[in-house]
Amino acid sequence: MSVQTRVKERAEEQATAMSAEQQAAIRMVANDLHRLNHAVMKAVDAGVSVELIRSARHHNEGNWGDLMIPVIVTQGR
Repeated sequence: MSVQTRVKERAEEQATAMSAEQQAAIRMVANDLHRLNHAVMKAVDAGVSVELIRSARHHNEGNWGDLMIPVIVTQGR
């Protein structure tokens, strides 16, 4: 089953007015999110539920980013 998350496309659409350094950072986030989404799908297919929760928010010069932790729920088999 192939799920289209459009992570890469959305990141590229939003990065048009950014510096090269910012675009590289966003590409890294998009690539990592793509891998994370696939890992979540594999975990779900293996029989666990995965919820991502914001654990903290990183701030720097007026910018911020959410830091995430997984909450895993298994069902008795």
